[in-house]
Amino acid sequence: MEVRITAADVGKRVSVRCLSGAASMGDKFTDTVGVLTSWDDDVLVITRKSGESVRVDVSSLVAGKVVPPAPARRRGPAASYAELARVAARAWRPVESERLGAWELRAAAGFTRRANSVLPLGDPGMPLDAALDVVRGWYGRRGLPAYVQTATGAEGAEELLSARLEERGWVREVTAQLWIGALAPVADRAEATGVVLAREADRAWLARYQRKGVGEAALKVLGGGSPGSGGAGSGDGPSVWFASVPGPDGGPPTAIGRCVVDGRWAGFAAVEVDPARRREGLATTVMAALARQALAEGASAAWLQVEEENTGARTLYAGMGFAAHHAYHHYREPSRESSAGAS
Repeated sequence: MEVRITAADVGKRVSVRCLSGAASMGDKFTDTVGVLTSWDDDVLVITRKSGESVRVDVSSLVAGKVVPPAPARRRGPAASYAELARVAARAWRPVESERLGAWELRAAAGFTRRANSVLPLGDPGMPLDAALDVVRGWYGRRGLPAYVQTATGAEGAEELLSARLEERGWVREVTAQLWIGALAPVADRAEATGVVLAREADRAWLARYQRKGVGEAALKVLGGGSPGSGGAGSGDGPSVWFASVPGPDGGPPTAIGRCVVDGRWAGFAAVEVDPARRREGLATTVMAALARQALAEGASAAWLQVEEENTGARTLYAGMGFAAHHAYHHYREPSRESSAGAS
């Protein structure tokens, strides 16, 4: 066993083995694989696929080497992080946006972090601290907190940026995963009878949608509208569909869902079911109907986003053939008090 990594390997994917426990108790080893995000004062930090940062004392290293990117998934569609990040961003298009080098600053009156955060796909064109000052000012003028969306666990993701934000006191508030899978098996999961598809989210659909603050800006985001976009079905941007299983007596739908068709990709979101009707296969039925529409428009692959603690949804999607591609995180700017050193 040899230590073949140095501080010059920061930014690379590495595998290390460390000695843990007292020598008198026998040698115990801990293995860690991830991106080496810093090496300072005889301590290195490795960011795992999940975004978790692991601190390792250099004195405890017994082996370490640079390793190639994680192997491609053997089933389902192949996709790069950059491709998926752009597709996911187009599915939640902001009301307004502005470029800062390769960063995109997005705002939509606070509706969803995805449409109200920076998407950093490259160099902002200036030093990081200067770029973050621009970000804080841009969101501050809109009365919004500044968020930066980063990703970990895929080649080309932003482990280094995540580490730099944490060093500057930015707080990771939400972690979720983006899952991908083949589209056709989703369409084949159910007959999809009784599902109504529409181009717009009507009052009934919104009555089942559980997210708060659905105003004019939110409707634009849901409908796919953005600066220069004609909205859903306009031919300028992705194709957006809303699915509903009508409820009894004209009440809110029993189940709803949303799908954004963008080239070969179909993105599923807002799949919600009346709590009294769960475990009846309604979520599967809604997704099957949306998948059939997406197949008719030429899509072949599917993606969706799911939070780590949503075990029910993760079980459902795994059964449909989806698997995690990468994790993504939203970092919020530090408060003025914390920036000034207050507790």
